[in-house]
Amino acid sequence: QVQLVESGGGLAQAGGSLRLSCAASGLTFSRYAMDWFRQAPGKARESVASIDWSGGSTNYADSVKGRFTISRDNAKKTVYLQMNSLKPEDTAIYYCLAVLGGTQYWGQGTQVTVSS
Repeated sequence: QVQLVESGGGLAQAGGSLRLSCAASGLTFSRYAMDWFRQAPGKARESVASIDWSGGSTNYADSVKGRFTISRDNAKKTVYLQMNSLKPEDTAIYYCLAVLGGTQYWGQGTQVTVSS
């Protein structure tokens, strides 16, 4: 059974930082590209950042470039999202996604709330 479990969310002040983690089990983690998505109330889910299986290639949404960093530790089967210089508009539920070809697995999400 595949499980993706996010953690690290919470309340932060604008300008602050949070580090999200997504721990995977039940899959060959090192084969999967990993993504972070987020969904704010009343808005569609949007891609935030992605990283390839090796960690050698990353991509970011324009809204988070220069502030967020995605990374992974294949030995620990974990992907991270370091979020700095947080803004109130970063408030959302953050989800991790594992992708291999047409196969996708989602985590349950972790709430991030940024106060102004």
